[in-house]
Amino acid sequence: MDRLRSPGGCPWDAAQTHQSLAKYLIEETYETLEAIETGDMALLREELGDLLLQVLFHARLAEELPAGQRFSIDDVARDLVDKLVHRHPHVFADVAVAGADEVNENWERLKAAEKGRASITEGVPMGQPALALAAKLVSRADRAGVDVPIEGDGVGERLLAVVRDAVAAGLDPELALRETARAYRDGLLEAETR
Repeated sequence: MDRLRSPGGCPWDAAQTHQSLAKYLIEETYETLEAIETGDMALLREELGDLLLQVLFHARLAEELPAGQRFSIDDVARDLVDKLVHRHPHVFADVAVAGADEVNENWERLKAAEKGRASITEGVPMGQPALALAAKLVSRADRAGVDVPIEGDGVGERLLAVVRDAVAAGLDPELALRETARAYRDGLLEAETR
């Protein structure tokens, strides 16, 4: 990345910013997800590399920020290690847990304390796909014991009700719909060849 960004390196790489790279981060994330969904391990390996490139690229750009704002890939990795150690007291400290559900509860409690969040909606990325957004909000509301009536147009209300049902059943509605949409696509392809 240093060489690509340097004078005499790659003009395209040298011209990039966090903002200009954002669309590639999203694209590479979806390509990685597709490799997982199709079970193509060779493709998953490639796409994870492309996703890692995005992390490396953004960290390299951050090295060029003014003092006080800059950070490196080493800082990113160190922060991640610190976070993993802190949020796994059942591994790195003397906290006993009964299973994965308790681990998840501890993780969320520790995360909320770290972030100092006053609302269950804080930290929910509003730019994510609508189905995933709805599922995250419903999940947070359920965990907090908060319920509000569903408001919106008829279709939106029905979709949110389905999301609530999926979350209550322990399902990820985004993944469930993606799987069904993929099967529907396969059916369309098959119908076209008849």
